[in-house]
Amino acid sequence: MSSIWQEILGTSGARIEKDWVTDFGDAAAELAAAAATTIVVPLSHLGVIQVSGPEAATFLHNQLTSDVKHLNSDAAQHSAWCSAKGRMLASFLVVRVGPDYQLQLSADLLPAIARRLQMFVLRSKVRITDQTGGREIIGLSGAQAAAALQGAGLPVPAGALTASAFATGVVICLDSQRFQIVVAGDAAPAVWQHLLAHARPAGTRAWQWLEIHAGVPLISEQTKEEFVPQMAGFEQLGAVSFHKGCYPGQEIVARTQYLGKVKRHLYRAHSSAPMAAGNAIYSPENPQRPCGMVANAAPAPAGGYDALAIVQEGFVDAGDLEVAAPGGPRVDLVRVSR
Repeated sequence: MSSIWQEILGTSGARIEKDWVTDFGDAAAELAAAAATTIVVPLSHLGVIQVSGPEAATFLHNQLTSDVKHLNSDAAQHSAWCSAKGRMLASFLVVRVGPDYQLQLSADLLPAIARRLQMFVLRSKVRITDQTGGREIIGLSGAQAAAALQGAGLPVPAGALTASAFATGVVICLDSQRFQIVVAGDAAPAVWQHLLAHARPAGTRAWQWLEIHAGVPLISEQTKEEFVPQMAGFEQLGAVSFHKGCYPGQEIVARTQYLGKVKRHLYRAHSSAPMAAGNAIYSPENPQRPCGMVANAAPAPAGGYDALAIVQEGFVDAGDLEVAAPGGPRVDLVRVSR
C-alpha cells in the first residue's frame, strides 16, 4: 500500500495496521453494514501480479489449473497454482484486460509467487510484474453496488466474472452485488472519493466476511500447500479444467477427480470464539490428530466468527468439533454447496 493511498484512506477515518485497513472507526457497525447495505472497502489483503507479452496466455495455461487460453477478453476466472504434489501454492482471480492478465492473490504470498513464476518464464515472451503500489483494489458490495458504480462514473460489467475496462483501471463483477475496482495507484484517490458518495466505508474484515458468505476460499501464507483444489471446492468455482494438458500437479488433481474419493470438503464454520486461517480443527474421537483446517475467518455481523474450513467429512458427521486445540471452542459446520 502506497503512502499516498494510506494518507487518503486516513482522511476517511481508516485505521491501518501493517498495511491492513482494520476499520473506519466502528468495526461492528461496518460488519452489520456488510450484511445489510452497500459498502466500499480497500482490499489491502490482496495484491496483483500482471502477466503480459505475446505468450502470456500459453504460459499461464501451462502453469495454472484453469483454462486460461479460452478466457475471453474482459472476463475473469478463478484459478490456482499447484505444487508437483497437487497442493495449492496460491489461489487467483485471473482477469483478462485486453492482451494482459491480472492475477489477484493474497498479498502475503505475492512476492514469493511472483519470483517463482519468473523462474518458469525461461525463453517465453512473457513479462511478470509485481503491481504493488502501482495498482489498488477497491471492493464494492450491496444491493446498490451497481448504482454506486454508475454514480461514480464507472462502467458496470454485464454479469458474474465479466470485466469492464475504463481509462485508469477495470471493474470486475464477482456476482450481482459484489464488484472490484482495480485502478492505477495515482487514480485510486479520486475513484475512492466518488464511491464514498454512494457507499459506507468498511474495513478489510467486512469484505473477508462477504467472501466467506459467498464460499470462495483464499489461499494465504498460513494455508499454502495444505489443500488440493477439490478439497476447497475449486472445481465447482470453475477454477479447474479437466480437459487441458499438463500443468504442475495435474496428475494428482486428475487422479483425485477420477480415481480417488475426496475425503475433505469445504464447509462454512461458526464459533463463538475467534478463528484464524491455519487454525486446526479437532474431533474428540481422535484428539491427537487434526481432522481439518480453517482456510479463512472473519468476525461475523451477529457475533462470534465465521470461517471457511476444509474438514474430513466423517468427523463432521460425528459432530462436536473443536477449533485451535483439542478441547478448544466448539465449531459448527455446514457444507458449502453450489
